[in-house]
Amino acid sequence: MEKIITALQGRKKSPARLTKNSKIFKAIIKAIKEKKGENVVSLDLRKIDEAVADFFIVCEAQSRTQINAISDFIIETVQKDCDEKPYHVELSDQWTLVDYVNIVVHIFQKDLRKFYDLESLWNDAEKIEHD
Repeated sequence: MEKIITALQGRKKSPARLTKNSKIFKAIIKAIKEKKGENVVSLDLRKIDEAVADFFIVCEAQSRTQINAISDFIIETVQKDCDEKPYHVELSDQWTLVDYVNIVVHIFQKDLRKFYDLESLWNDAEKIEHD
């Protein structure tokens, strides 16, 4: 959890609010699905004052190789479709965070996702499954 908090500290949400229909939101979901990310969930954090983003998008991958493929394809797709680059990318052995300021993507291996349990941590957020 410390890595997640450290990766998100020191940056502020952009004043422009996003929606689930935003081009970048759709591009991220599309990229995850295309690389076979599993259990894709978005958490709508817009009504939570303490939230560091408008949305978290969380998914699982079977291996470090798949995590890399998903994160690389998200970056490529968002760059191509939306002309946006990530603010920050954080890598570890079983997890990658791709930060677009108002949307933060978390790609976990299954066991680590259970350990961090972001969905419970942000249980005030509206949860949408994208599978």
